[in-house]
Amino acid sequence: MIKVLIADDQHLVRGALAALLNLEDDIQVVAECADGDEVAQALDDSGAQVVLLDVQMPRLDGLRTAQLLRDSHPEVKILIVTTFDRPGYFRQAFEAGASGFLVKDSPPAELVAAIRRVHSGGKVVDPQRAMLSVETRSNPLTEREREILALAAGGGPVSQIAASLHLSAGTVRNHLSNAIGKTNTSNRIEAARTAREMGWI
Repeated sequence: MIKVLIADDQHLVRGALAALLNLEDDIQVVAECADGDEVAQALDDSGAQVVLLDVQMPRLDGLRTAQLLRDSHPEVKILIVTTFDRPGYFRQAFEAGASGFLVKDSPPAELVAAIRRVHSGGKVVDPQRAMLSVETRSNPLTEREREILALAAGGGPVSQIAASLHLSAGTVRNHLSNAIGKTNTSNRIEAARTAREMGWI
């Protein structure tokens, strides 16, 4: 029996995936999480062997969760299942230690086959997405720049971003300026939008 954990902040999506997978004779959903920061503990409690991770979750996103699991639970297989089909996410998923990448509009049979494949040690790599990820330049943003840009995307003032990260306003402005330059945009909102489109945040 393949034990699966699903991490997705959308309750309906998570429930639908669990119901679908539990119809298979050799797959059992043993845990569900609404955010990446719940995954490690849920893995320890459930003994799941395959983790399905959404990319965008509120506190700890799927790509960062995958990086952490690579170190803390190296035996667990990770499959990124996301709405956002972006070359940057595809590249980052495999760099973070994922064994596969699927979009949520994939046929159910494809998801089931992907779980069986990664569980057995294989990879799930779509050739077209792989080629696009090679053609897309790698993420030029530092981890702090990504963090600040993600907060800036909401339009909040610099002082609020600075307070939430325990940084000075000047430091936040410097990081935003660097991110704007690296994304070749004219302001932080454009920089955040470009970074999201590229799959960098």
